[in-house]
Amino acid sequence: YRIELAEIETALAQHPSVTQAVVIVREDQPGDQRITAYLTPTTADTTGVHRQAAASLPDYMLPTAYVTLDTLPLTPNGKLDTAALPAPEHTHTTNGRGPRTATEEILCGIFADTLGVDHLTIDDNFFDLGGHSLLAIQLISRVRTALGAHLTVRDLFEAPTVAGVAVRLGPTGAEQVGPGRMPRPERLPLSFAQQRLWFLHRLEGPSATYNVPLHLRLTGDLDTSALRAALHDLVERHESLRTVFPEQDGTPYQWILPVEEARPVVDVVPTTPDRLGDHVAAAARHAFDLTTEPPLRATLFALAPDEHVLLLLVHHIASDGMSMGPLAHDLSVAYAARRAGRAPDWEPLPVQYADYTL
Repeated sequence: YRIELAEIETALAQHPSVTQAVVIVREDQPGDQRITAYLTPTTADTTGVHRQAAASLPDYMLPTAYVTLDTLPLTPNGKLDTAALPAPEHTHTTNGRGPRTATEEILCGIFADTLGVDHLTIDDNFFDLGGHSLLAIQLISRVRTALGAHLTVRDLFEAPTVAGVAVRLGPTGAEQVGPGRMPRPERLPLSFAQQRLWFLHRLEGPSATYNVPLHLRLTGDLDTSALRAALHDLVERHESLRTVFPEQDGTPYQWILPVEEARPVVDVVPTTPDRLGDHVAAAARHAFDLTTEPPLRATLFALAPDEHVLLLLVHHIASDGMSMGPLAHDLSVAYAARRAGRAPDWEPLPVQYADYTL
């Protein structure tokens, strides 16, 4: 969907308790983008504002968080200082019921953990507390893992509370068998999502349109050798980060490269704070050749001996918004291990993307 932030601001400003309204998209956790509204003055009725906005805006354009301020922060030249806008606190008050069964207690924990809140009741609405489609998929996956129960996206949209989900699951829930290791044919087919991106790549040629960038600011003493080794661990752990897509007789297939052939080369680029944005943007415009080039690149921008920015650039054929959190987590674990002089002690992944495809 196309999101018009100015249209959202106009709808919010029509409420009589709002003097000014500013709407931005925040990404406080990698891959978790949320529409956030900032209102003045602090006495603004956020519940009433949300209710009025819901009457004129589609659901996907409604803010998931509201922050009230005395005044909006401005730069010295009088423009809005978006960097100074505070992160929302995802807290809530409710008079809902507590869990009545073991299933509801487990679901309350899964809901709260997915939404990033301390607690909730069985009557709290998942979407009113900041849930969106990506978090919904994550929630469904956790429910299936924890309870062995089959839950669909439609179920959650139709019954977005713990009480409603518990009813949909029934006493035990239907068994849902997840993907496991599959016998590998000589040529691995593409998933439907990969087919679409491969077709666009063949139609338009290599481009930066489907690049997914992740920027990590690294402060303090940086061990570049450990970082390179950690990136090697990352592509060894995740086959999708070392998969290319050649074709035979016009039919594409997945070809998983050996780890040594897919080891990322970390380019180190000296830069300054005023030139950092241009350098990062230029690196993010790299055009992957999906037929021969692994879909992960790493560039390290050196601002000072103890200040760096790492750009991980992944093509969408190997990642999406939900992928970036696990990517950053695994890199952090691997880097800490390599700094300590050892390999990461994680268990091998029980399933890879190719197994899901099969």
